[in-house]
Amino acid sequence: MLWTVLFSIFITSCNGVIERPRGVPPSKASSYQPNAEQSFTCLSTPDGSVVSIPFIYVNDDYCDCEDGSDEPGTAACENSRFYCENKGYKGEYILSSRVNDGICDCCDGSDEYSGDKIQCGNMCIQLGLKQREELLASKKLREAGYKVKQEYMQKGKIARDEKQSRLKQVEQEQEEMINERTELEAKKKEVEEPEKVAKDVHEAAWNEQKAQKEKEKEHSHALQVFDELDVNDDDHVDVHEMRTHEEFDVDSDGTVSHDEAKEYLEDLEKAGKDEFLEKIWPNIKEIYKSAKQEAEDKGDKEGENQEGDSEEPSTTETTVSPPPETAGHPSPPGTPPLTPPVDFDDIEEGHHEEDDEIDDDDDDDDDRVDHFPATEEKKDEDVMPEYDEETKRLIEAADAARQKYDDVDKKVRDIENEISGLKKYLETDFGPEQEFAFLENQCFEYSDREYTYKLCPFNRASQRPKVGGTETSLGLWGHWEGSGDNKYSAQKYERGQNCWNGPDRSVKILFQCGSENAILSASEPSRCEYQFEFATPAVCKPLSLDEEKSELHDEL
Repeated sequence: MLWTVLFSIFITSCNGVIERPRGVPPSKASSYQPNAEQSFTCLSTPDGSVVSIPFIYVNDDYCDCEDGSDEPGTAACENSRFYCENKGYKGEYILSSRVNDGICDCCDGSDEYSGDKIQCGNMCIQLGLKQREELLASKKLREAGYKVKQEYMQKGKIARDEKQSRLKQVEQEQEEMINERTELEAKKKEVEEPEKVAKDVHEAAWNEQKAQKEKEKEHSHALQVFDELDVNDDDHVDVHEMRTHEEFDVDSDGTVSHDEAKEYLEDLEKAGKDEFLEKIWPNIKEIYKSAKQEAEDKGDKEGENQEGDSEEPSTTETTVSPPPETAGHPSPPGTPPLTPPVDFDDIEEGHHEEDDEIDDDDDDDDDRVDHFPATEEKKDEDVMPEYDEETKRLIEAADAARQKYDDVDKKVRDIENEISGLKKYLETDFGPEQEFAFLENQCFEYSDREYTYKLCPFNRASQRPKVGGTETSLGLWGHWEGSGDNKYSAQKYERGQNCWNGPDRSVKILFQCGSENAILSASEPSRCEYQFEFATPAVCKPLSLDEEKSELHDEL
């Protein structure tokens, strides 16, 4: 009877040798051998004491040990676990409560050994074949990826050495260039000083000449205005002549009063040419309108008030119409009558003389002439004359010095930019063997139904809608963020575009071994916090000796 019970307790090997009780893994077989007294010692107790039970109590479907170690092959103990051997596949533990529950949990069916509720077939062979295929594919992937990684490491180290060497070289060149630039700057300043003096002298003379020309033009224009205002040609401008110009209407009541005219005449009844030039002209030159301007302004107003009026007099007709007079003083044409009219022929003749005087005058500042297009000669008058030969020679020498300085200064700035780029590269952590350096200056994209995601390693990550919309920054390169001793298994990109009423966007890159570089997936686990899965040879590792043996061993 005793031997019958013991036989049912143990699993037998293929040659009939008793190995261990049902549900016990090979690694714990030694703990489940009966001692000399045919007893079993519970594997653990709460107080650390030694508790032994008869060995026949093991797997008797009654829980005797508090840790459940006496029932590895039954469902008697809630805290016990059953080991599925699963030959041809992989061993695994299940909760003992699943033993003989009518559901096949072990692929070899060993958890349903009673056969009362269900008969389980052995599926381990099929699973083992599938697992082996997956392991072989994984092995090939890792081998291919690691082969590429070795190339990455070699290229990364070469690139780093080259950049370190180049940095030393350009730093030396920078020092030499700075010294050369300092010398050229001194030479430039040396030749620029006489150039500046010569140019200043030339420009001062030109400015003085322009000022004299402007003064002459101003004087000529003032004389023309005097002649226009002096309608009766008595070499004086009087109050009555001033009253014919509506621009002197101070209170804007439509009439130039005697007092208003005198105000512009500096309280004089009339002013001669010298008094006009000295006192009157400075007061009226900004507001004075010639007869032609007044006629044009009046014509524009009449055109607005009488749209389509074909009887409107022309500028010429307005200019020569007989003016009114007051107390023997003729008024300019085109003004409301203040006195009985004077002889029209006299005024007509006076206007012809005035026109002849204007035609003979070379001054182009007259308001009546300014309406005509400027000639090339007029434009040339405003152009500063060429420098003399000596000044040209000084300018040429200074230009040459400046060009040399600018050329070297540009080289210095180019070198500074190159040094900055080299230092940035050398300060970047591209992995312990420089295996990630290959990814720099590259970009990779991944698209789902709505968005296209972009990753430029060691630079930035972004997202853009597939239809319309603009690109959104998900973050800039931040740091490595792998856990534990695997620092280089993940990266973090931070300070992306701010989410409305939320944080700045960021993205975490999770690396896995792959024979090629590619984004495998993109998701948003938390609001505004994204996650990319990225395959790359840079994280592939060589198979260990145990892995080689494990994957090449055929358990079938």
